[in-house]
Amino acid sequence: MPTITTKDGTTNQHVGLTRRGFCLCCIGGATFAATGAWLTPAEVFAAAGNIVDMIRGEAANAQIKTHKLRKDVSMLEGSGGNIAVLTGSDGKLLIDAGITATRPRIEDALTALGKEPIVRLINTHWHFDHTDGNEWLHGEGAAIMAHVNTLKHLSVAQRVNDWDFNFPASPAGALPTDLMNNERTVKLNDETIALKHYDPAHTDGDISVYFQEADVLHTGDTFWNGIYPFIDYSTGGNIDGMIKAADANVAATTNKTIVIPGHGPIGNKKQLIAYRDMLKAVRDNVARLKKKGHSLDEIVAAKPSAKFDAKWGKFVIDPRFFTQLVYEGV
Repeated sequence: MPTITTKDGTTNQHVGLTRRGFCLCCIGGATFAATGAWLTPAEVFAAAGNIVDMIRGEAANAQIKTHKLRKDVSMLEGSGGNIAVLTGSDGKLLIDAGITATRPRIEDALTALGKEPIVRLINTHWHFDHTDGNEWLHGEGAAIMAHVNTLKHLSVAQRVNDWDFNFPASPAGALPTDLMNNERTVKLNDETIALKHYDPAHTDGDISVYFQEADVLHTGDTFWNGIYPFIDYSTGGNIDGMIKAADANVAATTNKTIVIPGHGPIGNKKQLIAYRDMLKAVRDNVARLKKKGHSLDEIVAAKPSAKFDAKWGKFVIDPRFFTQLVYEGV
């Protein structure tokens, strides 16, 4: 059965980030425990062989933690990206679907929140750690909503170069059928749920989901709390868009807003600002060196993210990989 943690959304208490909380970290974390050294992303991927199957395998044993936030909004942690759940008499709404291997524990967590059926699922973007559970959730009755670009990427074979992986097209039951472009509002369980599309940021299909009455914002993967983010240039992401999205997230929140990141612990406006400032500083440092004609290897050696590495660089998106991602976009 799931672990349920009660949280007062007006406090600054946060849930600690575990290696299983962001499942890519399981592989790097296991190596660190055995050797005392972090692998580079390329070494992690090489060690894993098929990184996606490895993540799914790790998810099969992952525990799901439920964090009750405010009003009828909760967060499920442990199945790929963080999942938000709105409960009530109209049925359950999920934001992101996690990884299918955790289905039994997600079902337990959802049952513990109430016996209402699952009626709607919103994907914040197309990546498998946020959409892998689409098909089974649709089979349970969820209508799937997403940005049109999310459908585009799920509908065809899609390569992510930095993961060295080719994803097959998703089955019909996993595809969103309720599509949006720029903005959309949904009413459910006495909540007004505002959806907004970012300009290309983490991908080209990212959306935020804001529960207005509860004052809870799910940012998808435009915000990774306490860890360097992945930026998927293969499907339209870029560092400048990530900064613009971070600015939008800061502007959309107050000091009382609870922020659900795509990965990492529950956050707040102060942490959004720290994240935005980190992105800007590293981007400016890399751009300055690149403008001077330095190669990627030279820029990595210069450690343009050094000021932030102790806090942000301890997981799979390590300083070298993050510098490479920023370099690609400036």
